Amino acid sequence: TRKESSAASDVYKRQIYNIAQRVGLNPSTVSRALNKPGRTNAATEEKIRAAAAELGYRVNPMARALPTGLSGTYAIVLPDITNPVHFELIRGAEQVARRSGFTLIVSETEGAAEIELETIETLQPSVDGLLVVASRLDDDSLAALAASKPIVGANHSTPSLPSVTPDLESGLTDALDHLRDLGHRSVAYLGLGGARINRARWELTLDLAAARGLGVVEITVDEPTVAGGAESLRRVRASGVTAVLAYNDLVAHGLLRAARSGGLQLPEAFSVIGFDDIFSAELAVPALTTLRSPLREIGTRAMETLIDPERSRTPTKVVLPLELVVRESTAAPTR
Repeated sequence: TRKESSAASDVYKRQIYNIAQRVGLNPSTVSRALNKPGRTNAATEEKIRAAAAELGYRVNPMARALPTGLSGTYAIVLPDITNPVHFELIRGAEQVARRSGFTLIVSETEGAAEIELETIETLQPSVDGLLVVASRLDDDSLAALAASKPIVGANHSTPSLPSVTPDLESGLTDALDHLRDLGHRSVAYLGLGGARINRARWELTLDLAAARGLGVVEITVDEPTVAGGAESLRRVRASGVTAVLAYNDLVAHGLLRAARSGGLQLPEAFSVIGFDDIFSAELAVPALTTLRSPLREIGTRAMETLIDPERSRTPTKVVLPLELVVRESTAAPTR
């Protein structure tokens, strides 16, 4: 009710003024530090948050929404909630939201563009913005949706929106250099058929392999899962390659498992490199060489961008480094 809203607003203002008095700063500075992380000097923000904690300050989303018309709720939309690659990304985003007093909801699209579109359109009226992970939608569709509420891309890039992505070029360069230095001359790329997000990886792999004198063939999987990777074994063997780059670690896991079940010794039969370095990568047999993606930082940086009214509307690109983690699944070719 209006009476409850007014009371909430009064409590919120008193809290802000009390904190401002404690730290000797302007109330507007205190409000900005608590509600818009990253917009205030880091030392000042830390000082304000420490004082707020001492005074028992808790963000009241209803009170904060009064002057802005905002709900204090954001959403993450991702293709597959069961994929371990998303765990750390969600955790990074959630920590930013919680620290800033926002509510974060998670919604899955099953990797289908039509479900993603419907999900975003359904969520938009009740949230202040959306973090869209590995989107299956094209740039025009995302730009049209972002005209209603801010959208930030995480783990994929699109020209019209701000995004936070891993540095594919440097990571794939390291992976292909590693295989070339081991003596490999032919590589298969196990990609996700029909997915726009896959094209950037394949095009880079194609160009980088050619520049290094490596033969490369694209083999598509129907889904980026263990089952998808397992089903690719027959085509990998038929291609005659001595090394494989997989779309993600789950696909790599499936390929390793199928090879082992088929009586193949890896990496003697062929080397395998995954992508993401999920928690199970080092537990695979053989332990998986992979490109480690800074998943938590991607979630953190993307969420910080989304809750900032200015940055969430500016199509900036943040690119974070990938790290090649060499384990047992790569070795010199035996043929």
